Amino acid sequence: MSEGGPASPCRSGVAPPPPPPPPPASDRKRETLAAGSPIQPIIKDVGEIYSRLLDHRPVIQGEIRYFVKEFEEKRGLRELRVLENLKNTIFETNEHVLPKCEQTMPGNLNEIFKRLQAANEMMHRLQEREHEERKLEADKLMAREEKRAAHWEEFMKEQQNKRAEVDEEHRKATERLKEQYSEMEKELAKYISF
Repeated sequence: MSEGGPASPCRSGVAPPPPPPPPPASDRKRETLAAGSPIQPIIKDVGEIYSRLLDHRPVIQGEIRYFVKEFEEKRGLRELRVLENLKNTIFETNEHVLPKCEQTMPGNLNEIFKRLQAANEMMHRLQEREHEERKLEADKLMAREEKRAAHWEEFMKEQQNKRAEVDEEHRKATERLKEQYSEMEKELAKYISF
């Protein structure tokens, strides 16, 4: 960019704006009426002020010309070269690579399909084997659970039998002790009477 920047058309080497277009027919009548009057310089000044402040077309056109010039100088034909390379690549792909792919694809796809079927069958067999192993594990677990439950029932019965035996022994021992104490009381009663 130049020192003046893109905002100033005069600094960018663009000519000053062209004169405004000729006024419409109604404005011409006013000018002819005001031509001989002292109001004509005021109308002329108002027209200049309008064209400088409100008519931005010349400024915008100058900025556009400046931008295009800067863009073309700095960028050059880079985009054109990139597009040309893309076109060549696409043409080569369409002419050479795509037909090769179309030729090799059917054979390779059949081979890949066969491999996929074999892999699918292997996976199916593995799943069946795993399912059978899980079923065997579940059966073993159930058998162990039933065995443990039977063991527990047998253990509880055995405990009840032992408890009954201990209770019976305790009852017999209590009766023996009662008999022994009653005999001792009788003997004591003999000695007390002396």
